[in-house]
Amino acid sequence: MITYLPKWAAKQPNKIIHKMATSEDFIAYVMDQLNELDDLRCRKMFGEYAVYYKSKLIGLVCDNQLYIKPTKAGASFIGNVQEAPPYPGAKNSFLITDQLDNKQWLQKLVMISWEQLPEPKKKNTKNRN
Repeated sequence: MITYLPKWAAKQPNKIIHKMATSEDFIAYVMDQLNELDDLRCRKMFGEYAVYYKSKLIGLVCDNQLYIKPTKAGASFIGNVQEAPPYPGAKNSFLITDQLDNKQWLQKLVMISWEQLPEPKKKNTKNRN
């Protein structure tokens, strides 16, 4: 992986630098792996992607890696869980590496995790005049 370091980075060596945005090929691959799930979508945000299943945020795709929101059932299903933050300052999520090519396993993980994730909060819509 080639990392571009801006000139200011040399002056701030302790600052965490985001390595790269997720490629369109990688997000297409992840969505293809999950294509048998109904009501699945992704949303591009700051060069990375949020993945939603049945209106719940179930994971993030950052730096060409898939992160699934942690749940007890998901951890039990995975077994040997690898956790990492999807971006600096974020809470840990399940980092999916070894099973990314296993379509059925990945879809089952999403469904299991979805069941335990809370419903999205209702947006407060005030009349704006």
